[in-house]
Order: sequence, then C-alpha cells, then structure tokens
Amino acid sequence: MVEQLNPTPVVTTTPDATPSTAVGISIKHLYKIFGPNPAQHLDAVQQGMSKQELRDVHGHVLGLRDINIDMPGGGIQVVMGLSGSGKSTLIRHINRLIEPTAGELWAGDQNVMAMSPGELRRFRRERTAMVFQNFALFPHLTVQENTEYGLQVQHVKQKVRREASARWIERVGLKGYEDSYPNQLSGGMQQRVGLARALTNDAPILLMDEAFSALDPMIRGDMQSVLLDLQQELGKTIVFITHDLEEALRLGDRIAILRDGEVIQQGTGQQIVLKPADDYISSFTKDVNRGRVIRCRTLMTPGISVEGPSVDASLVIEEVARVLSAEGFDAANVTNSRGKLLGNISMGDIIAAMVPPKSSDAAAEPG
Repeated sequence: MVEQLNPTPVVTTTPDATPSTAVGISIKHLYKIFGPNPAQHLDAVQQGMSKQELRDVHGHVLGLRDINIDMPGGGIQVVMGLSGSGKSTLIRHINRLIEPTAGELWAGDQNVMAMSPGELRRFRRERTAMVFQNFALFPHLTVQENTEYGLQVQHVKQKVRREASARWIERVGLKGYEDSYPNQLSGGMQQRVGLARALTNDAPILLMDEAFSALDPMIRGDMQSVLLDLQQELGKTIVFITHDLEEALRLGDRIAILRDGEVIQQGTGQQIVLKPADDYISSFTKDVNRGRVIRCRTLMTPGISVEGPSVDASLVIEEVARVLSAEGFDAANVTNSRGKLLGNISMGDIIAAMVPPKSSDAAAEPG
C-alpha cells in the first residue's frame, strides 16, 4: 500500500532548526513518451503496449509509465534503478525541465502542470534547487561567485547574497577556498560547492541527480554524511537519484525502484530489504548488510519485558547485537525515545533476520 500524501504543505520541526514549511511532492499517473507524436500513442501505452513494440513498430521511446509517488515533505525520497530505468527523466519532470505526456505533479499546494511560463521560472529559481552529477560549476567563477549565483539571478543584493553564500561555504567545509576556481579543487570539493550553491538558494525542494556518483567511494561516503547532517538541521524535501542500493538505504526515508520506466516497488528501506517484490528487487538486496538496515521495532516481540539492557526502537540490529555481546545478554528490552517499554528483541531474532530470504519467498509484497 502506497502511503498517501496530502499535497498541501505541512509544518515540521527539525532538530537545531526553527519550524519550517516542508513541501511534499505528489506525482500522479505520470507518463512520458519521447518521439514526434507522443499523444498519438498514449492510449495504446495506457492499455499496455510494451516499450519494445512502441519503439520497434512506432518509432517512439517510453520514458515513464503511470508513475505514482507521494514524497513526504521534509524527508529524503530516493529514486533508484539501473541505467535506462527512467530515474533521471523522472526528476526532471518535478521542475518541468521535461514536459510530461500526461499526468499530474504537485509541489505542496502548487499544481506544477498549471504554471504559466513566468510562474514556472519563479518556481525553478525560488522553490527548487538542483545538484548534478557533473557538478555543473561555472569554470570562470570562484567558489564564492558560483555559490551565490542563484541569488544573483534573483537580483538579491550583493551584501545579502555574500553573507548567505559565506555561511553555506563554511557549513560544507570549504571555508578558506572562497577565491579558488573549480579547476583548483578536487571532485569532492567541487561537489561541495554545488551543494552550497543549492543550499544558498534556500529552496524548500532539493533535487539531486546522481550527485555523488562521480566521486571516489571514501569521498562519496563523506558527502553522504554531510547531506544527512544538513538534512537533520534543515528538514528540506530532497529527491535523490542513484543506481546504488547501499546509498539509497543510507539516505532514503523512502525508496522507489524503477525498471524500464515503471515503479517496481516503493517503501522504506526495511520493507524493500525484508520483502522484495520480485526477483529483480531481490537481485539488488541479496548482498545488503541487513544488520545495518533493519531496526529493532521491526523485529521486536511486543509488550514483554526481559532481563537485559534497554535499546531504542530505532536502533539497527547490528548495533543491538554489539550491545548484547558486550554486556553478555541474549535479549534486550526495546523502548521508545521516552523510555517506555515497547517489547523485546533476542539475539536469535537478530541472527535469523541477517539471513536473506530464498528467491521463492522474496516475491511477496510488503505488508
């Protein structure tokens, strides 16, 4: 069951931040057909025409078929899939860099599809910011100038934009590099500039298209940590595109997996790892370290107290196993953030959960 999202803004409070309006994104029955006459073939695609037939017989390419995703405001929605799955096509629909063949797209209470050209320009400048895989920095501009560029386009006064850009340059760890040019920076540093530029715009929606894919693994991990730390403070609505499940599981509050332009499964990381929808999803999840994904609340036996330490319900089971081993117990009590007993979890539960299901068992939909 797909979680429904009211397309009106909701007020959230994030740690170390003042209350902000988090803008949810709702995508409904979205189709994209590439070719000279896409509308002519829409009915046939909606009736089930295959991607191959559309291409081979009619000379058109199916980009997206009947996409329905509700992206909660203030969270990180990951869209993942292999090359050609449609994930980058999808993210470019959110700010209408690509026009859909059919469907609805809401950002909060704004109907993106109904925007006039002027409204759409303002929406792109003020309500969304984008971070690209190839950094997309201006080579002739310094770090400072690149970072404040979005505000300059909005005709913000120089003093205001300088102060804003300086703040975010420092927050992403680039203080002292304000006067450097992109070719004087490493790939990881260039991507930090791209992130600082997006944050300087102070847009409620952040679109990240394979933003860390070009980075070395260690730098990539550092950038993921930077993003999670900033998100804890800011609570923006982030749409993050990746082909890497480990990255998706680390970052995503919710994950949607695409194949050939269709959503195959969506839900939390735990739902996808514990109950993959089919063998295609199982092929992604089979090598995942389940101990770093599954949390106590998923495995606990409700309402029963045991002799042993107490652990928070949100803790991943790998950490619980470490606690139990260190303290010499076979089970732990599971509590909420206020210390109220919710149930218990045993080492046996944890060990059993570490073992991936067989392929025949993996095809069940998550409840």
